[in-house]
Amino acid sequence: MRQITVFAQRASSLLVGTFFVGAFAFTVLATSPAALALTFTTIDVPGATGTGAARSNAAGQIVGGYTDATGMGHGFLLDNGTFITIDFPGATGTAAFGINAAGQIVGIYGDAGTEHGFLLDNGAFTTIDVPGATRTAPFDINNRGQIVGDYTDVNGTSHGFLLDKATFTTIDPPGSVFTQAIGINAAGRIVGDFELPGQHHGFLLDKGTFTLIDFPGPPTGTDALGISAVGQVVGRYVAFTTVDPPGSTFTEAIGINASGQIVGDYTDASGTGHGFVATP
Repeated sequence: MRQITVFAQRASSLLVGTFFVGAFAFTVLATSPAALALTFTTIDVPGATGTGAARSNAAGQIVGGYTDATGMGHGFLLDNGTFITIDFPGATGTAAFGINAAGQIVGIYGDAGTEHGFLLDNGAFTTIDVPGATRTAPFDINNRGQIVGDYTDVNGTSHGFLLDKATFTTIDPPGSVFTQAIGINAAGRIVGDFELPGQHHGFLLDKGTFTLIDFPGPPTGTDALGISAVGQVVGRYVAFTTVDPPGSTFTEAIGINASGQIVGDYTDASGTGHGFVATP
């Protein structure tokens, strides 16, 4: 059964204002689990009915999405304590998912039932659509301006993609029937997830070589969602080091910056979605 990541589910659902907040979160670090101490800060856009944080850059700027009281989905930038709404002009919904050191932001927007990607650079929006795709969703951008995401082809199959200097390259691990490229760091190392028949794995793509990211033990599925400049990987259960805000019933770690700050979202006991930033 197809295990679309909660991150990608929310990417689409934000366009209509509904949040899906994930299972458990993990972090793959070069330290032992006992050495990881995090301070959690909840992120809630004022007046929102649900908030999800996706990425942060080295300056601590955070992007994500929220649902307003009318059910509309919007993107946001959180900069020095100030929330700035991001709405693609004329869109039926917007969500922001990636930000680099230059403040360039990528995300998705909807119009007439179709999902498109966008780049926001110095206040100007540019649409991102993989040629021939029925939907396109950029999830991250690195400091070189390389963008990763996923797209759906005319047969309904999802593929990962890399957009580098106006050239799209499809990303599919060998044998994959479903792929999402979700994070990229400054070195061009890409993480995401894919499916083989009956299997769901995370992956790292480095210089053309795919490496599986799977928790040892019975297979339950692993999603790698973000990678820092030094190769720290965050994602969705199974756990190497657990990341759970106090009181969380479900947690998803999505982005990690060069300082080791982790951003993501969680659900509290009342079923409300929140963003969080966890600082080492």
